[in-house]
Amino acid sequence: MTPMTTEGENPQPAAPPAGSAKRALVGRLSWGLADQAASSMSNFVVGIYVARSLGVTAFGVFSLAWVTYGVVLNVSRGLATDPLVVRFSGVPDATWRRAVARSSGTALGAGAAIGAACLVAGFALGGSVGSAFACLGVVLPGLLLQDAWRFAFFAAGTGRKAFVNDLVWGAALVPAMVVAARVGSVAAFVLAWGASAAVAAAYGCLQSGLRPRMSGARGWLREQRDLGYRYLVENVSLSGASQLRAYGLGAIVGVGAVGAVRGAELLLGPFLAVLMGLSLVTVPEAARVLRQAPHRLGRFCLLLGGGQAAAALLWGGALLLMPDRLGALVLGDVWRSAAQLIVPITLGVAGAGLGTGAAAGLRALGAARRSLRCQLFASACYVGGGLGGAVAAGTVGSAWGVAAATVSGSAVWWLQLRSALREHHHNPLPEVRTS
Repeated sequence: MTPMTTEGENPQPAAPPAGSAKRALVGRLSWGLADQAASSMSNFVVGIYVARSLGVTAFGVFSLAWVTYGVVLNVSRGLATDPLVVRFSGVPDATWRRAVARSSGTALGAGAAIGAACLVAGFALGGSVGSAFACLGVVLPGLLLQDAWRFAFFAAGTGRKAFVNDLVWGAALVPAMVVAARVGSVAAFVLAWGASAAVAAAYGCLQSGLRPRMSGARGWLREQRDLGYRYLVENVSLSGASQLRAYGLGAIVGVGAVGAVRGAELLLGPFLAVLMGLSLVTVPEAARVLRQAPHRLGRFCLLLGGGQAAAALLWGGALLLMPDRLGALVLGDVWRSAAQLIVPITLGVAGAGLGTGAAAGLRALGAARRSLRCQLFASACYVGGGLGGAVAAGTVGSAWGVAAATVSGSAVWWLQLRSALREHHHNPLPEVRTS
């Protein structure tokens, strides 16, 4: 273990020329955008293909498994990879390799443990829902390991490798989805989706030249506990709120309503996928901005969040102009119910996009307590708005409730970032880094 140091004590390397630094930043962000494009496209295609193959009710079952995966993914990120990108972005290669071996081992161990629980729950539930959850349990380790490699590559500033890894996953998805369509069940699609991720996870080992060290997971959790457990609660509150809303909506309105919401989200898929994986790019870059030019962090976060919000509004406006015939061609029977949700879901995504800029800044500052408070508030609003709206006005009411909650949560994120930046200016927070 290397000695613990603080930002104020670390000797700062000579800053590169302004033009060189900007080109490097643009290059890293470009690979990040390319990777997110590949990821969002594969998610979009999978969702559309499954929706058209299964219909609204079975697609609702698949969406429940998808939402559950989102919760588990955020458990893994909070414990394993969020601390990695905060503390090991731009560090020497030997330090990065030691950290990544243990971080990826933690992600793999989380996938095995939670996957076993999903497998047991699936057998207990039975039916199509039970089989979907059992299959999700089988594929979770590969899904989480693939995601861990992406974080690791962005922490090293080699986003190209993350992009290539996502392309490998997309290529493996094609034959897997064809086979699943011939079987025609939700379970088959879950297995196809997860098995193709396992192919990309194995390729990630070749790219990095590392093997996950599950034996190092306990040490990793102990050393990163000051950030990891707060990020765990923060991440799980986010994805858990989404899961509670999905389950509650299914109970109040019906499983078809879950499929309708997921269908509308697919129409905004590029932006939702970017938001879900935004920390792959923005947190490492915000951490670099903080080290090299702390006074620019607020502006960086504002440009990031504002750009996301503007892009989401433009895309939503384009969707409103889309002919019904084209919508039906994309989503099949799901289009009719999903089309009613475009406006509120667009506003929700725009609000979330604005908030992610502030969230990246708080992560870079290591202000885990502030970000946790923000996320708990936003998650409570999300569940309350989503379920309260469902009781009041069904699926459409739930979408409007979530939109209002997301915009309110974004305001809180920015207020907390403003306070954290002031604190950092007057009393820089120490960044503890271990290898």
